[in-house]
Amino acid sequence: MTLKFTKCQSVLITGASRGLGLQMVKDLARSTERPKTIIATVRNPAAAQDLQNIAKSCKGVYIVQLDVVSQSSIDSALQAVSSILGSDGLNCLINNAAINLSTDLKTVTPDAMMKTFESNTVAPLFVTKVNWGAGAAFKSYAYRTSKAALNMTTRCLATDLESEGILCMALHPGWVRTDMGGPHADLSPEESISSLLSVITDLTENNHGGFLDYSGNNLQW
Repeated sequence: MTLKFTKCQSVLITGASRGLGLQMVKDLARSTERPKTIIATVRNPAAAQDLQNIAKSCKGVYIVQLDVVSQSSIDSALQAVSSILGSDGLNCLINNAAINLSTDLKTVTPDAMMKTFESNTVAPLFVTKVNWGAGAAFKSYAYRTSKAALNMTTRCLATDLESEGILCMALHPGWVRTDMGGPHADLSPEESISSLLSVITDLTENNHGGFLDYSGNNLQW
């Protein structure tokens, strides 16, 4: 497969010391139509021997220290990247760094959840923000991502608890005129809750693991 990256002059890849991140660096560095500048970030550059070898043998490959869950490290990496790229700026950011703490319903802990979210969800947001945050207008990042995570949590629970006959599903109350929803929302609290309770009383095993709105309609997510 030919990698056509000539129009993309610079690429930054997080979590490049091993696995998929390291393979990305290898493929890009050896491509005939490669980016001019490849920036590979790792938590511990001194320990990333394979990456060090690539940087030594391939022109235009730079290694930058970055711990994606540390804001001070992100800020320091930004300065290093800026000194490498100068006024040209960064063309492509690949948020590859992630962790997987193996847990199940019996062993999962709040600490494992928080560390995983911090690395896999929060970190990509803030690494991207420091590069391209100016002029952003989209609202409710934290709320919306937390609700998407809740949907997946519900699906996981549905799988684990199905054998015990426990029905698990998610309900969307609609846009409601509350302190959170604001005065211009579509529904009154009375309308929303009356509809939600009606949906709950009509649930069957066919709704297990599903996501319904306040009218009982299936929602895609």
